[in-house]
Amino acid sequence: MTMVLRNMSHAECLAMLEGSHYGHLACCNDGQPYVVPLYFAFQARVAYSFSMPGRKIEWMRQNPKVCLQVEESPSKGSWKSVVLNGRFQELTDTDAWHEERLHAWSLLAKHFDWWEVGSLKPVDVPLATASSHLFYGIYLNDVSGRIAMQVD
Repeated sequence: MTMVLRNMSHAECLAMLEGSHYGHLACCNDGQPYVVPLYFAFQARVAYSFSMPGRKIEWMRQNPKVCLQVEESPSKGSWKSVVLNGRFQELTDTDAWHEERLHAWSLLAKHFDWWEVGSLKPVDVPLATASSHLFYGIYLNDVSGRIAMQVD
């Protein structure tokens, strides 16, 4: 058996993002990288997601250059991986972002577990009078991917 590696086309990368809803988000602050799991919904060159306030949101507000990585491993020795390089944009609860927030929510809500990673914290968070949930988009700048396959 031989391993064959090839680059994915732009269309293959977008199709994989559209078909995925779990990945890893990387952001950076003062030269320190930070990678977290997240659920997302990708459509029209934007990966939409949801979060509570925390390090990830603080860092992305300070440095909106981020990347999202997704992968599949359909069989032993075979895998696909796509990296989306993009720009963080918070979808604030304002008139200017109202329609896009609703769009993000409608896409995310198609997955039963969309809110879990973004809303759970390892410690109890005091109840607030207003919702602290945040919606945001990662707007695609460029995308690349690779496929590895075992061949006879």
